[in-house]
Amino acid sequence: MDEQVWFQPWVWLDYKLAVLFAALIPLVLLIWALFRKQATLTQLLIIYWRVASLLGITVYLLIAAWPVGYLTGFLARIMIPLSLWFWADINEEIEDQPPGAFKLALTSWRWAVSVYCGIGALVMIPFLSCAFSGAALRTPFCRVWLEAPFLYREWFHRNTSPGFLGFLGAVGLTVYILYFAAFMVTRLGKRGRSAIEH
Repeated sequence: MDEQVWFQPWVWLDYKLAVLFAALIPLVLLIWALFRKQATLTQLLIIYWRVASLLGITVYLLIAAWPVGYLTGFLARIMIPLSLWFWADINEEIEDQPPGAFKLALTSWRWAVSVYCGIGALVMIPFLSCAFSGAALRTPFCRVWLEAPFLYREWFHRNTSPGFLGFLGAVGLTVYILYFAAFMVTRLGKRGRSAIEH
């Protein structure tokens, strides 16, 4: 990327915050919930990881510089907060938890990742043009979002072609869409806002 844009440091900051809020902290919370044998809260975090996997899929789509990656990144930022606050039974369970470090950490993270995703979704709106125009994708305005995925490829998939990694992202996206459709058709209608089967 020879030509830089003024917001390049902010894009890199966004990727760093994503690693922190969308990967590291929820991984620690999931392990913590498992050790505490908190079934309902573990269920929330498993739901979160299923939804947030769209961010990982996005990285692989962007490694191949496929425009759909801009759209999936935007949608992930909308779906993550929804997945954390939608479930009435889990919200009640968290509310009923005795005060303590785990409740504070979980609640703080839910708010922090929701604010992060909300701001990120608003910021991404102008970049949605990158998803619908091949010409736009060749501009520094759009390509700045590809730098971190390209670096990720250098670190973890150096000898793998971008096209193949994009294909893996496309397969992941297909599975994601099929799972989401099945959830909407079968599970949501039966359980409503209840995450736990009674």
